[in-house]
Formats: sequence, structure tokens, C-alpha cells
Amino acid sequence: MIGHIGINVPDLRTAKSYYDSLMPLLGFEEFFSAEDEFAYRPVNGKPGAYLFVYPAKEPADYSRHRTGLQHVAFMVRSRSAVEAAHERVTELGATVLHEPRVFPEYPQPYYATFWLDPFGIMLEAVCHHDREVAEHP
Repeated sequence: MIGHIGINVPDLRTAKSYYDSLMPLLGFEEFFSAEDEFAYRPVNGKPGAYLFVYPAKEPADYSRHRTGLQHVAFMVRSRSAVEAAHERVTELGATVLHEPRVFPEYPQPYYATFWLDPFGIMLEAVCHHDREVAEHP
């Protein structure tokens, strides 16, 4: 199991505002916040990877097409949670790469949406159920 993932961003304040708005919809809560980093963990002590966000120490353009992080996928419990994430990122002005839909090219069931965060990091909300399930964060 992956313990945590760390990403570097060029603007920590912008990242904090963006991710604070989004992470609760993806089943995460704030773990801690400091001037030089912040992190989220799965809600209610559920097992899963934590997400840490740090300020980039060196300026560079990010590309998911280069060696390194390609994207981060968040598993959510229902298709409506995928749609809620899509609605929020649309409200936040994100570049949406794929609106919520079934992706038949992936092992089924696979219902997801993909978008770019403010720094170009590709994120995904995915549901591996073909039915709605009760939402329990």
C-alpha cells in the first residue's frame, strides 16, 4: 500500500485554496497545514494514501507527458461523487480533459472524470461500481 504521495507546486497558497475546496468531495480531510507544506488524509481514519503538497524549490514547467508523475486518481464510492467532483472543478475553472463517463477501454466498471489542477497536474475521480452506493465519508 502506498503511504503518501507528495507533489510540488509553484504557488502553495493557490494550491491550498484549491485542494481545500476539492478534497472533501474526494473523501479526504486536512491532516495538517504549515507555512511550508500541507497534507490530507482519508476521512475518519480510513486506510489509504495521504497527499502532501510542498512548494517547489526550483522553477520548472510541469508536464504529465514527461518522466515523472503522470496523474493522481482518487477512488470515490459512487458515480454521483464523480459527478460532484466534476461540478466542483468546473466551478473552480479547471481544464476538464474528460467529463464523467464510462471508460470502456479500462477494466470495468470504470466511471471517471479527468481534469488539470491549477498547475497542470492531471487528477481523476473514479468509481469502480456500476451502481450507486450509500455515501459514507
